[in-house]
This record gives sequence, structure tokens and C-alpha cells, in this order.
Amino acid sequence: MSVRIEAPRTTRRTRLAGRRPTPTPVVEDFAPAPSPDGARVAYLSDRAGTPGIWIRQVGADDAVALPTGDDPVLAVSWSPDGQWLACVVAPGGAPRTEVWLLRPDGGGRHQVAGFGRHSATPAGWLASGAVLMVTETAERGAAVLIHADSGHRRVLAEDDLLTLLDVTPDARSALLRRGPRNARWLELLDVATGERRRLLTDTGRGSTDQGWFGPGGTSVLARTDAYSELAALVRVDLARPDVTPTRLAWRPDAELEQATPSADGRRAALLWNTYGGRSEVSLLDLTSGVQRAVAAPGEVLDDAVFAAEGGLLCLTAQGPVQPREVWLVDPATGAPRPLRPDSGVARTGGSGVAPQLVDLRARDGLPLSGWLYRPAGPGPWPTAISLHGGPEAQERPRYNPLFQALVAQGVAVFAPNVRGSSGFGRSFVTADNLAGRYGAIADVAACADHLIDSGVARPGQVGCLGRSYGGYLVLAVLVNFPGLFAAGVAECGISDFHTFFAGTEPWIAAAAVSKYGHPVRDADLLRDLSPMTHLDRLDVPVLLIHGANDTNVPAGESAQVAQALAARDAPYAHLVLTGEGHDFLARDNAEAARSATTAWLTRHLAATAATVG
Repeated sequence: MSVRIEAPRTTRRTRLAGRRPTPTPVVEDFAPAPSPDGARVAYLSDRAGTPGIWIRQVGADDAVALPTGDDPVLAVSWSPDGQWLACVVAPGGAPRTEVWLLRPDGGGRHQVAGFGRHSATPAGWLASGAVLMVTETAERGAAVLIHADSGHRRVLAEDDLLTLLDVTPDARSALLRRGPRNARWLELLDVATGERRRLLTDTGRGSTDQGWFGPGGTSVLARTDAYSELAALVRVDLARPDVTPTRLAWRPDAELEQATPSADGRRAALLWNTYGGRSEVSLLDLTSGVQRAVAAPGEVLDDAVFAAEGGLLCLTAQGPVQPREVWLVDPATGAPRPLRPDSGVARTGGSGVAPQLVDLRARDGLPLSGWLYRPAGPGPWPTAISLHGGPEAQERPRYNPLFQALVAQGVAVFAPNVRGSSGFGRSFVTADNLAGRYGAIADVAACADHLIDSGVARPGQVGCLGRSYGGYLVLAVLVNFPGLFAAGVAECGISDFHTFFAGTEPWIAAAAVSKYGHPVRDADLLRDLSPMTHLDRLDVPVLLIHGANDTNVPAGESAQVAQALAARDAPYAHLVLTGEGHDFLARDNAEAARSATTAWLTRHLAATAATVG
């Protein structure tokens, strides 16, 4: 079967053969931004079908939607003076984003960054007033200050692979991040002279991704794994920047995922990623160094942010049967409570399958793990291996309606963290760099071996699915291990590194060299790692899904696979989602992709099982 389907954003009528009806998706709320006094919270919700900004009074039953246009909103933040909201908008769902400002009552909406070929991302606001810190990126990155009231723009610095992290309240110093993936560092900028100096001793390993100025601008606090296998919070004394930094927070059993300071610099909220991916949260007194644990309102926590006046901490919580929702924490008591009266678990009825954390070994002995979702009744079952993107991301016990839909159809799901995944330390996240990618591909085969050997799946009944880098892994494992899998679903996946580097955004290409390889120096390696090179080995039905506006992994990556498979009349389907980029943000399109994936795997794994049986 060879099928190409165009799915416009506004339709629910797209069908693949065998598609089953699915329940109406549950509304999710996420990415909170409290008002300075903590009385109101702006947040993102897909209640209207596409992520937009809503504002809710703390303790109120109802929320108000703000007019942000038809394009999805990716983030929102409230200015310290309470007069403005800054939001990140993805036109057509594409990765090239814009920054817009609007008043909390919805008025005064206008674009301030991300014009033309530039993509823009805010780093936050200066500590007082309404000055927004923004990184604008095209071929190079630019650190920019934008005055919300006047519109005045001031470019602080420009360079390759540059991101603005923070600026002192007097705007005399700026904290910059430089470098490619897995090898980033911090630089201190003297705004008046333009002089820059590197912070943190170059250890030759690790990466520093987050940072901010301490009180008075005399120190910098940073999240880094340059000095330890697991990321920690350190302090750099700017009077003695060459001295080894002081470690403020570190755990031998968890990686620091996010550190968020309060506006007064007295405390920080720390999100810890424990083994396997469950979150823990603590409040750190930055003066005494004392940490206090806070009850986690979900299995996975994100988006921690304090109100400017310090009386409220907001975060996003979720779990396997708990859709994303905004929770509030009183820093004085540590007690969490949901922002909206009907909690996420109540909205799903608590129905669904909770996964089991499973440990296994790669073919070369490297320890691996993953989350197993089992259908009801005895196994073995048709089984799908789900591969996350990144690769510097992690499969965690999040809310995932696709997994629950597959399990409801009798398909077990195993979601592993193969080498290259984050959350397991510095060595593991870099283990797939360059030629290490062969090991990551083999890890997927090891997962299939384990599922068969442990009685979860039987031979001939294992499929694989993945998106972004996971979509690449699907294609790579199918061509490198023919006969092991019965079907595949590749969503927004790289199929040829040469065409990927030529077609992606320039800043994405530049940052990816440290992870994948250089398109010229490592051309032979990248050619051999490209699924297109060995596509003649692909011998099972494949569903290809891509957003038409994707400029991260361009839609041509799936199209060239479809064209090659059509030329030899191989079984495939090609679903193109109009109005989407790399992430499927409109709820209708996300549901179209989810339903197509569920139908494809249940049908082809069941057909294979009948043949084998």
C-alpha cells in the first residue's frame, strides 16, 4: 500500500485505513507565569484547540483567554511592573519563532522580535520595570534588550551559537551562553566595552546550560556538569573567576534539571530528575545553603517560576494519568495546590495504565532502562518500542495519550532511554556522539531482544515508533536490523544527514555538529549513518508523518523516503500535516497523528501476529 495524505489544520476528517475513533483529547494547562504580586497566573492552554494564553485569578473557578491570534503560543512571561506579557509565537507552527507583547487585559498586542529570517526567544525581564531580554538568531545569535514601553532596542553582543541568559539590573554586565550541544560554556560581557571573558574553568568535558547573576551582580550561579557526572548548581565569584566554583546543590542519586531563582535572589527552586525520570522539587536558601523538600504534585515537573514579589512558586505537573496542569506552591509552607479547581486526574477519571521502570543491558553491556506499559491480560502482546526525540531528551512517566491508546488496543509499549538520552549523567548523554550513534541504533535492537526474551513480546510482533531524533532511530534500526521489526512509524525524522544539514535552520545545523558530526569532515560517517543510504534493506510497512512547515527537520526528509519506497512499490503511508512545524501543536493535528499511528501499529502488528501464529 502506498498512500500520501494531506491533513489541513482545520479538519478532523483525515483517515487511514483501519483508523479507530478515539476519545476527545483532554485539555492541558502548562507554562505558568504569575503576576508580580502572585494574585493572578497567566498560563498556556490548548482548551481552544491551539496553545494560547489564559489568565486565572488565584482561587477563581474561571479563566479568561487573551487574544493572541491563530498561531500557537509556546511561552509567556509577566513583566516585573505588571504592565506587560511577553509571549513566544510560532507562525504556522514553525520552529522560527517571534516575540510579541500585550497588556494583561489583551490590548496593545504587537511584535517586538523575530522579524524576517530571525527566530527570537526571550530570556526574561530585567529585575525592575519593563525591559525584555531576548536572543535573536539567524546565522548568528544576538543578545538584545527591548524596552516594552518605548520599543527601543539595544544589541549587546553578536556571535556564533550565542544565547543571552541574564543581565544585571544596571545593564552593565550580561551573562552569555556559547557553544554547541553538550559542550556549552558561559561568558561574562562588559556591556560598555564589549569585552568578554569565559567563566568556569574549561575542564574539557561537560556543558553549562543555565545561569543567572547573584544579588548585586557579584556572582553567577550556574547549572553545569563540567565538574561532576550529574549536573549540579555552582556559584562563581566574579572577583575570582579562575577559582574552582563553589558547589551549592548536588545529589549523587539525581541530576539537577532546572534551577530557578526568586527575584530577590534569596532562594532557588530546584527540580531534580531522579533515576528513570521522576521529579523531586526542593527550595534552596542561597544564603544558608539549606534545602527543604517540597511535596511533588506530579511524577514529572517542569516550568518552575517565582512571582516577582516572591510569595508564590508556580510549576507544571503531570503523570501517566495526569494531564499537564499548573500547580502553586507557597514557599513559606511548601504546600502545593492546583490552580484550577478540577485537577488533571479528575479530568481523566484516573483511567489509564501506570508504567513499570525496567532495567536491561545493551548488546555491549551498557546499562539501559525504559518504561513498560502493559495491556490487560496475560502476555506476550504485540509490542511497540517508542523512541523519544533529542537525542538529549528523556522518556519519563509523563502524560502520553498515544501510549494509553495503544495499550487500550492491546499493544504493549516500551519507551526506552537509549544512549544519548539526558537524565543519566554526562557520560551517557554524550555516548552517542559521532560514531557512538551506531551504539544507539543497536540499543533499540537490544530492547527488542529483551522484550522477546522476557515474554513481553513474541518474535515478529514488535514495531517501533518515534518522532524527531526518535523518527531517525526508527528508520535507522529498520535498515540496520532487517527482520527484527514488523512495522514502523517515523515522525519528523532525519533520513539523510546531508540533506538535513543543507535544509535545516543555520543555527540548528551549527549546534548539531558536536552531536552528529561535521557535514564535510565527517561526510563518510554521516553517509553511512543515514537511513537513505541503506533504504533498500527496509522490508516492513512504514508510516511517515511530518509537519509541512517544519524547518528543524525539513519535511523533505520524510518525502524522500516516501518517494524511494513508492518507486519500488514498498508498503508505506505518508501523512503531511498542514499548518504544523516540528511539533504538532494544534490539538486536531496531534490527534490525527496519534490516531494514524495507533491504527497503523495495531493493524500491522496484528496482521503479522496472525501470519506468525
